[in-house]
Amino acid sequence: MDKNDRKITRENAADRITFAGEIFTIGERLQKEKILKELPKKWSDLHINGDIHIHDLDAYGMTYNCLAFVISNSFPYKDVEHYSSIGKIIFLFSYLQEFLTKLGNEQSGGMGFANFDNDIAETIHNMGLSLEDINQEVLRSSIRTFILWCNNSHERLGKVSYYVTLNLGLASNELARVICYTVLDEFSKTSVKTYKPNIVFKVSNAVNARKGTKNYDLFQKALTTTTKKMIPTYVLTDSEPNKLVDPNELVIMGCRTRVVDNKYGKKTSIGRGNITNISINLPRLAYRTIKNGDIDIDVFYSNLSEMFKEVSKILEHRFDMIVRNRTKNDFNLNSEKDIWLKSFKDNSLEDIFINGTLSVGFIGLSETVEVLTGKKFYIDPKSYELSKNIVSKMRTHIDDLTKTTKFNYSLLATSGEQISGRFTELDIKAGYIHPVTDKGYYTNSFHVDVDSGLSTFEKIEKEAPFHLMSNGGCITYLELHEAPINNEKALEELLMFALDKGIHYMGFNYELDYCNDCGHKGLFDSCPKCGSNKITRIRRVSGYLEIVDYFTKGKANEEKNRKRNSLS
Repeated sequence: MDKNDRKITRENAADRITFAGEIFTIGERLQKEKILKELPKKWSDLHINGDIHIHDLDAYGMTYNCLAFVISNSFPYKDVEHYSSIGKIIFLFSYLQEFLTKLGNEQSGGMGFANFDNDIAETIHNMGLSLEDINQEVLRSSIRTFILWCNNSHERLGKVSYYVTLNLGLASNELARVICYTVLDEFSKTSVKTYKPNIVFKVSNAVNARKGTKNYDLFQKALTTTTKKMIPTYVLTDSEPNKLVDPNELVIMGCRTRVVDNKYGKKTSIGRGNITNISINLPRLAYRTIKNGDIDIDVFYSNLSEMFKEVSKILEHRFDMIVRNRTKNDFNLNSEKDIWLKSFKDNSLEDIFINGTLSVGFIGLSETVEVLTGKKFYIDPKSYELSKNIVSKMRTHIDDLTKTTKFNYSLLATSGEQISGRFTELDIKAGYIHPVTDKGYYTNSFHVDVDSGLSTFEKIEKEAPFHLMSNGGCITYLELHEAPINNEKALEELLMFALDKGIHYMGFNYELDYCNDCGHKGLFDSCPKCGSNKITRIRRVSGYLEIVDYFTKGKANEEKNRKRNSLS
């Protein structure tokens, strides 16, 4: 595998080049080819030609995607009975690294701590320690070390960092509050080059969003951290999509995945995950609607319906392959720690994983509507109504599948890191030439174009209706002109506006550059302090932050095209 080959095959910005990683990549390619040969040709062709994208193809029939969990119930308390208070804290955070390493190699996607602050506090309490027993510097240094491990480790598959998300903000006691504050504080103090793990702050009117609530100070600390590091992002637990869900049960795993509704139990994310997902190339369906220059929307909807039928067959086949061909021994940590909603000890794999979700994702809504109407959906009212109708119909298909099959289906607003460029290139290759392909990428899910120039408030209003429809996960980003240092109030006002409009999950983006020679940070082409051109540029690639040099081709094109959303 030569240097140019490695560049071409980079599938996400978290990839790093190592010997072990290259060996894995060779095997990964062969496995994907094997899977595509074994699948019915109709399904393989849909993926190969770019009508759809079967995510994590190498894991087809072998494992699930992501999981939300707590560790307090499965922690090995007996192993630390005779440890000192300092030894117990050190062991705990070392255990977290081991836990994530093992879990990260049993699944293909993200790992979400449901309530990191409360979970860690509960574990410490169960070890027989109170806040007064804990050496604060040991706790702080352990949290700092854990953060750095999440950021620096690219050991998964020999090349990729672990997709870890710490959900926090609902701290229910003083120890949990200390843990929440320390995570935010230590993360904010790290170098610009420390941009992982993903941290999600749960905004709750009853707990932290209003002056006088017990954790309002933690909300303010989160906002201050975001002004420096773009992290945390924010789940608005009282928004329309989330208001009927217990905030403690609502978890983000990966970059945006949301798992809540369950045919087999209560609304919760904990002990559940997305089993598998497929994304549909919406612009491709729009191109195929055009005949002799005419566009028939009914044909588009008919084609969309047929695509959902085909995609659901693939998803269900993949699920059946996992539960039929794998055993509990293939999920050693899951079995040992019993961290799914249904116990590994007492249930079959089917009974366990049926509590997860099958997701249908989509990308390029903006380009799709522009092909169909010739206008930008966020500018033209009729086109905007069409965009909402398209996503509404997709959600109807999802709800029908949930009713008529045994599975929990969900509609995922795909981030599109890999497929934003892949779909575009394949469409051009197939002869679907249109102005929307000129820029070299398709827009994430239902997002307005990255160069829309809309104000922050306008962007929130345009994207909000889609949050209620995309029950499998979604996010709205606001592109700010610069790091909003000392402007926490503006972020707070935007979050409250987003809450009122029905936004489920939101993040703030701004360009962040770092001089590798002197450590100066800001936004610059060359360092204004020392003149160096050795600059590391940190941007949000899709749902997480990464170095621009590692972006996939499509995302690199998108990043160059981004324009700011003004605050007015």
